[in-house]
Amino acid sequence: MSLLYIVEDDAAIRELEAYALENGGFRVQSFADGEALFAAMAKQMPDLLLLDVMLPGIDGLSILKTVRADLRTRELPVLMVTAKTTELDRVKGLDMGADDYIAKPFGIMELIARVRALLRRTKPETHEMVYKELIFDEESHKVSVMGNPVELTFKEFELLKHLLLNRGTVMSREKLMNAVWGFAFAGASRTVDMHIKTLRHKLGEYGKEIVTIRNVGYRLGD
Repeated sequence: MSLLYIVEDDAAIRELEAYALENGGFRVQSFADGEALFAAMAKQMPDLLLLDVMLPGIDGLSILKTVRADLRTRELPVLMVTAKTTELDRVKGLDMGADDYIAKPFGIMELIARVRALLRRTKPETHEMVYKELIFDEESHKVSVMGNPVELTFKEFELLKHLLLNRGTVMSREKLMNAVWGFAFAGASRTVDMHIKTLRHKLGEYGKEIVTIRNVGYRLGD
């Protein structure tokens, strides 16, 4: 599970970013200033840094300069997050070594998408998907919840995979049927419902994360 560090002096924005990214399957630590960030980095390196430009004390661009000058952190992916929106500000951040740039106000889904895209570009390909404390490993065909292994049938495993791939999006019974079984037939809705029921049971506490959307289908998460 990727570890993200957030540096943002606005507590409300910092908490919102952390909450959204944790629900997006990341581990997150957040800091109000550069001093706290550097203290944390001395103990553990993150997989990606979300860095605000306007900060008390050391500003974000100065932090970025320090990060790029240090051999330990020069390859660390950095996403600049700021209220500045002029082209000059964007170019300055990118020229100093930022990997991507997102301006406030931004949508949470866009933030998560940019983080995932940046990690894909900078980390080796993985067959693992993480949702909170649910870990899905397609390569080894293993699922665990809060560290405990979960035994799933092939169809249950495939259902969970497609719900994870489309987390936050409603999947109709027809889409799930075609994705998992490869075709739809009379009684398909009941087949999907029965498999969702057993999947929820096996996932225990996390079964409630699979939400029923009446007359439509199912969604994993918010």
